[in-house]
Amino acid sequence: MASNQCLWLALLVLGVSASGVASRTIISKVPMSVRHELWMAQFGRVYKDATEKELRFKIFKDNVEYIESVNNEGNRKYKLGINHFTDLTKEEFKATHTGFRPSKTAPKKATGVFRYENVTAVPATLDWRTKGAVTPIKDQGQCGCCWAFSAVAATEGITKISKGKLISLSEQELVDCDTEEDEGCNGGLMDDAFEFIIQNRGLTTESNYPYKAADGTCNSKKESSHVATISGYEDVPANSESSLLKAVVNQPISVAIDASGPDFQHYSSGVFTGECDTELDHGVTAIGYGKTSDGTKYWLVKNSWGTSWGENGYIRMERDVDAAEGLCGIAMQASYPTA
Repeated sequence: MASNQCLWLALLVLGVSASGVASRTIISKVPMSVRHELWMAQFGRVYKDATEKELRFKIFKDNVEYIESVNNEGNRKYKLGINHFTDLTKEEFKATHTGFRPSKTAPKKATGVFRYENVTAVPATLDWRTKGAVTPIKDQGQCGCCWAFSAVAATEGITKISKGKLISLSEQELVDCDTEEDEGCNGGLMDDAFEFIIQNRGLTTESNYPYKAADGTCNSKKESSHVATISGYEDVPANSESSLLKAVVNQPISVAIDASGPDFQHYSSGVFTGECDTELDHGVTAIGYGKTSDGTKYWLVKNSWGTSWGENGYIRMERDVDAAEGLCGIAMQASYPTA
C-alpha cells in the first residue's frame, strides 16, 4: 500500500475509534476513492473491469454521502452506516435481497383461529434469543428468498418451544422443493412455506441440506430426513400491533415489511423510525420487543442479511406507531406455525 494510502488508512482507523463530531471530521478527510478501496478490501469485493469499478464507485460515493447527511442531521433515533450493500442502488438492492410477494393463486387460508386473542400476561420486554429459541443470523445473499428464512426462523422457534431443542433448519430445502406456489430466489410467501412444511411432513437440518443462495433441483434423498414438523399455521389479525404483541409473547412470528428504502438498506443501529411505505416486499421474523431509556417502544426483528448489517444482523423497529398497519407494514401480514 502506498505511503499516502497508509496515512489515510491510519486516519480512517483513528476516525473509527473516535466518537461523534471528531469521528465524522476525521473520516471526512479520507478521499472517497481511498474509502472505496478499503471498503472493497474489507468485504472482498472484486469488479470485472474498470468500467464496472467506476460505476460502483459512483454508487458507493452517492450512498456514503447520503448516509453521512442523514447521520449529520442528528435528529433521528437511529444511525445509518456503510455496509456490504453500499455499492448497490436502491433498485438493485431490492431486486436481489428481498423477495416477499403475495401468493400466485388465491391464498390458502390459515386455520382462521388466533389462539393468542385472550392473552393478557404481557411482560414489559421480551427477547426470544435469551430463551434459546433463535438460531444465529443467516445470510440469504443475492437470492430473493427472504420468505424461506422468515418461515424457517419461525419454525425453529416453535420447535424449540415445543420440543426443547433448537435446530438450524434448511432454507435451501424450501428454495428447491417448495415450488408449487413459491419461486425460490424469485420470491415467495411465508404462509405458503408453512403449507409446504405441513404437506412435506417436516424440514431437514441446515447441515444436511446447506444453503447455496441459488435455485436448485430438489434433492429428495436429503429432503426426506426430517427433524422438525409443524401441525398448522395461523394468521395474526391484520393491522393490529396489539395482536402482534400477543403473538410475539408466545413465539417468534413471521412478519412482512416494506424494506425498500435507503435508510433500511443502510440501517446500522438504534430504533428505526425512518420513512417507509406499506408495499410489503421483505419477510423477516419478530423475535421480541422492548422500550429504550427515552421511552421509545420497538420490535426486535431478525433479518437475513448477515451480521454486518444492522445491529449484528438485527433491527429494532418503532412499535405502537399511529398507523394501524405498523411501521413499514409490520402488522399487516404476520403469521406463525403451530406445533
